[in-house]
Amino acid sequence: MSPFLAITAKRLVLGFVTLFMISVIIFAAAEMLPGNVARAVLGQSASEETVAALQKELGLDRPAHERYLKWLAGALHGDLGTSLTNRRPIAGLISARIRNTLFLALYAAAISVPLSLALGMLTALFRNTWFDRGANAVALASISFPDFFVAYILILVLAQLGLFPSMSRVDANTGFGESLYRTFLPALTLALGVTAYMMRMTRAAIVNLLASPYIEMARLKGIKPLRVIMRHALPNAMAPIITVVALNLAYLITGVVVVEVVFVYPGLGQLMVDSVSKRDIPVVQAVALIFGATYVLLNMMADVLATLSNPRLVHMK
Repeated sequence: MSPFLAITAKRLVLGFVTLFMISVIIFAAAEMLPGNVARAVLGQSASEETVAALQKELGLDRPAHERYLKWLAGALHGDLGTSLTNRRPIAGLISARIRNTLFLALYAAAISVPLSLALGMLTALFRNTWFDRGANAVALASISFPDFFVAYILILVLAQLGLFPSMSRVDANTGFGESLYRTFLPALTLALGVTAYMMRMTRAAIVNLLASPYIEMARLKGIKPLRVIMRHALPNAMAPIITVVALNLAYLITGVVVVEVVFVYPGLGQLMVDSVSKRDIPVVQAVALIFGATYVLLNMMADVLATLSNPRLVHMK
């Protein structure tokens, strides 16, 4: 087996082990929640017989390890259970919401990734100038502000002026162009935070390479500074850049909870918050498991792509 395939197989095994541990933590955390789920669903006025019947129907009268194994086996086969509040299959509830969350995440990535790479290269090219200092100051300010604060500032400025809607209501009948317009503010909110982080990491990766001997040789040959960065520094800085981009893409998908709630966007984050308020534990577990699987998958992809971008890493591991 080639070194690259061996590394990929190792990452897959570690990813599955990590995802298994995540599933255990999710189920255990749901088990430790105070109160009786059946009582919360039926209300305080329900009789003990009714509560006991619902507990038996939901399998809550069985040991925790048996319920975990049944839940895990169902998840592996695509059966995430049934919602307690509306008795609908959870897979059906999630399928409609996950498209909205992926659309929002990809929209934010389309804004943030090109912008952060361009700003990272420019700040490295003009480092220690007023442009570099100003861009880094703005980036630090963007990172420091929490998402909900940035969201409310954008609503105050852009929505109050009537440029964009303050609530991002979309459905299956909303056209692509209309969806882009309605979701611009939540996408911009997500993009501002990750753009600042990716820009700084891109700048750091390129600046570290600018002192290398081959970069100095390229400069002595009279090659233009921008061409030096594009042709010589950037390809060798791709491994850390790919890693930070993939991690921020994972954040765009898993970190949308607050943004979706602020803009009333019908995604997985909004579904999770609604399910928590209604004590719909199976839905909460399913959404948390999807978020965990997404994060693990993108981390594995980042590791593999970083290895592909720098063949030396294959022989170092």
